[in-house]
Amino acid sequence: MRASSFQQWPDTQLVTPDTDSARSGLRIAFSNDADHAPLDAASATAILLHVQSAVLSHERFEAAAAALTNELAAAFSLERACIGLLDGDEVRVVAISHSGEADAQAASVRAVADAMHEAMEQAATVTYPPRRGAQPRVTLAHMDLDRQRGGAYCTIPLVAAGRVFGALTLQRPRENELTADEIAACEHVACLVGPILRLHHAAERPWQERLRAAARETWAGIAGSGHWFAKASVVTLIAAAALLMFLPVDYWVGATARVEGSIQRVLVAPVDGFIGNVAVRPGDKVVAGQLLLELADQDLMLERRKWQSELAQHENARHAALARGERAQFAVNQAKAEGARAQLALVEQQLNRARLSAPFDGVVIKGDLSQSIGAPVQRGQVLLTVAPANEYRLIVEVDERDIADVQIGAEGALALAALPQNARSFRVTRITPVATARDGRNFFEVEGALAGLPASVQPGLQGVAKIRSTRRSLGWIWTHRFTDWLRLTLWAWRL
Repeated sequence: MRASSFQQWPDTQLVTPDTDSARSGLRIAFSNDADHAPLDAASATAILLHVQSAVLSHERFEAAAAALTNELAAAFSLERACIGLLDGDEVRVVAISHSGEADAQAASVRAVADAMHEAMEQAATVTYPPRRGAQPRVTLAHMDLDRQRGGAYCTIPLVAAGRVFGALTLQRPRENELTADEIAACEHVACLVGPILRLHHAAERPWQERLRAAARETWAGIAGSGHWFAKASVVTLIAAAALLMFLPVDYWVGATARVEGSIQRVLVAPVDGFIGNVAVRPGDKVVAGQLLLELADQDLMLERRKWQSELAQHENARHAALARGERAQFAVNQAKAEGARAQLALVEQQLNRARLSAPFDGVVIKGDLSQSIGAPVQRGQVLLTVAPANEYRLIVEVDERDIADVQIGAEGALALAALPQNARSFRVTRITPVATARDGRNFFEVEGALAGLPASVQPGLQGVAKIRSTRRSLGWIWTHRFTDWLRLTLWAWRL
């Protein structure tokens, strides 16, 4: 904006208008004579403060903009005052004095918007007809506006934070155009209330528009002249991001894993009975043939004596029948003796099975029955589980979404929760072809062969395993979960 005599006006005492003037707004009378008196400093200061007060008295942007146009039109005897804001690459008229909402499709409003854009592009006040002795400006849009409506026009850009964001267009009759002092006063009004209007408008914009505006302003600042360091930084970041997005790296499928014995032998109750003696607990190492658990055998001992006595009785009867020569009775007693002998053998077998021994050297991994002495058990009930010592297999629970990326023979790494600092390598040996559903998810059990585990590793430890797959770009690795979900969702919606 150009400098004017208003900037050198001395400090004067504010002239407070009377009540009627306050209600109707300040109004300054001008004569049609060309040599009328200039605008005095007291009146100009009163106009500035009055217009500022009118704008600040409204919380909404539209109301504040309408108040500004109405006050300016009343104070300077204008035919029309308009306010426009820059919206992207176009100017939108948002307020017209003494009228309702501006119709953006009206030809006159579009002409006003073009005139505002013309002044904003030049970042200077544009008057039409041009004032004598003033700096030449481009006035094509103002000339077109004059052809449509006639009159004298003055367009003042609105500036906030050093950037033009809108414009103020003032219209008067051609024979009574604005003087230099009046234009200077209007420029000071624009400088004073422009940032206030900008704050009102920014506070009411949706967050999406504020974000886009901030990004647009940031890009405009970077793309402009200078800012070489910022430009180099942006180019470097874009290049690095592109390199990372398309750089092929090894893709690792991660999943929870657990360590199990290579063989797990389950010891079950051979008969219905009661727990008599427990010699081991989970974690104890055992050797082949070592006694692990005994069931109470009092009932079996009684049953064995019963069948022993019956066997002896039938044997004696058989011998007596043989001595008497009674062949029929001999055959009957002999059959009964064989039946008693079979029952006795069955009881003997049950007595032997009531003593559970270790099938091989290993470690007990399940079955803490030390606090269950005397508890009843049923035939087939699992009592103990024994696994070989230092012979383990790894079970990796691979999610169904990743199972296609796992192949037999693939290498992997395991980090146990108990030993997170020492990652152990393994190789995939088998993929179970049946999915398991648990905790609301489906997964496949992938077996892996471990080697070189320390002695502190025990069956049942859990951790995280990663299986090497094909090489993929970082962009695919970071986004494939979302893209797969989106593809499946669109297919389910038949899109």
